[in-house]
Amino acid sequence: MSPYRFKNLVLFIFSLIFYAWGEPIYIFIMIFSIFSDYIHAIIIDKNRGNIKSKIALISSIIVNLSLLTFFKYSDFLISIYNNVSNNNIAMLNLALPIGISFYTFQTMSYSIDVYRNEAPVQKNILSLATYITLFPQLVAGPIVRYSDIARDLNHRTHSFDKIYDGVCRFIIGLSKKVILANNLGIIWFNIKNISYNSLSVGTAWLGIICFTLQIYFDFSGYSDMAIGLGKIFGFEFLENFNYPYISKSITEFWRRWHISLGVWFKDYVYIPLGGNRCSKRKWLFNLLVVWFLTGLWHGASFNFIIWGLYFGFILILEKTFLLEKLKQLPTFISHIYTIFLILISFVLFDITELSNVFDYYRSMFNFSNTLFDTTFYYYLVPNILLLLIGIFASTPIFKNILTKYPLLKFLTLIFGLILSTSFLVDSTFNPFLYFRF
Repeated sequence: MSPYRFKNLVLFIFSLIFYAWGEPIYIFIMIFSIFSDYIHAIIIDKNRGNIKSKIALISSIIVNLSLLTFFKYSDFLISIYNNVSNNNIAMLNLALPIGISFYTFQTMSYSIDVYRNEAPVQKNILSLATYITLFPQLVAGPIVRYSDIARDLNHRTHSFDKIYDGVCRFIIGLSKKVILANNLGIIWFNIKNISYNSLSVGTAWLGIICFTLQIYFDFSGYSDMAIGLGKIFGFEFLENFNYPYISKSITEFWRRWHISLGVWFKDYVYIPLGGNRCSKRKWLFNLLVVWFLTGLWHGASFNFIIWGLYFGFILILEKTFLLEKLKQLPTFISHIYTIFLILISFVLFDITELSNVFDYYRSMFNFSNTLFDTTFYYYLVPNILLLLIGIFASTPIFKNILTKYPLLKFLTLIFGLILSTSFLVDSTFNPFLYFRF
């Protein structure tokens, strides 16, 4: 245990080492962001009520978005320009700094919250640097707003109970990622690499069901590990996933899926645009802007933009009339409706080439084709237990049982840790889905 006055320094140093382990050069981009937002926030605080404060805020946003755009979207913009103008400008082929979308949104939220007087300005640059580089959630979220942990940065407490809860939460996240996400991902990876025109209907559906479970356990697993590590170090991060696959509408789904991202876009884009307190036409525009940006945030390609707008249009339909209709239906029907639309969306999410997306859809809905073939049974039969565990684990069933029986929870966690460690040592398939973000 380090002396209390050195806790932030130690955490900052180890966070830099953690990031530099995979991105030694790009660590300077993060350090630049720290100094930039530190200075901008100081200027904002010193000049409250006059134009200098607003100029500093705009400057901070421009700097942050410029860095994100340059590294993440340069080649995407160049390819669009080349296609439109028939030019052939060479791609930059820049390596994407890991986690840049997450820490850019965090640094922007700090400057904006200071401007809105919703968070105190941090005059200790080490404390601000610790917040921005905080390694538990640096590369995979959740997106932690400065206002949520401002007090914890300099006044956090430690206890055996918090450390125990943090270790338990970390093991849960690790098990989700290594045992469930990775093994479900192998099935999807293999099916996705078969010619889509030769897929049976059953195989196509099995593949996307596996990916839908994989992405949930991957994303929520990383969030659980981050929340667990945060507790160990004395921080309380907000929940990021709340069993989204039990939702009965897409509206409910997005209240449960990647909560920190949804709240960020709501507070910093949707509400500043006017939210729903405006004309219906403006409200619809605001929703589409938010979901266009949500899709674009996930990746620099058109499939992500269409994916975002896909959900935007569904949410518009639900908010205008469909949500009331869904409430009148039996629960299982509204649940099937939601899961169906989620499955359709993740084909678009993971297959980047749009022509291939439509080929995969054809395999899913070509009922004149073979329904079940040997490939379907080849992947289903040996993995049926994995699939069943994945389906039940995406609901609160296991959590409720383990909460009721502490000894069973303890033994399950020990088993999960041992099995996860075995998989990490033995397996060569360990994809990092957040890399594109």
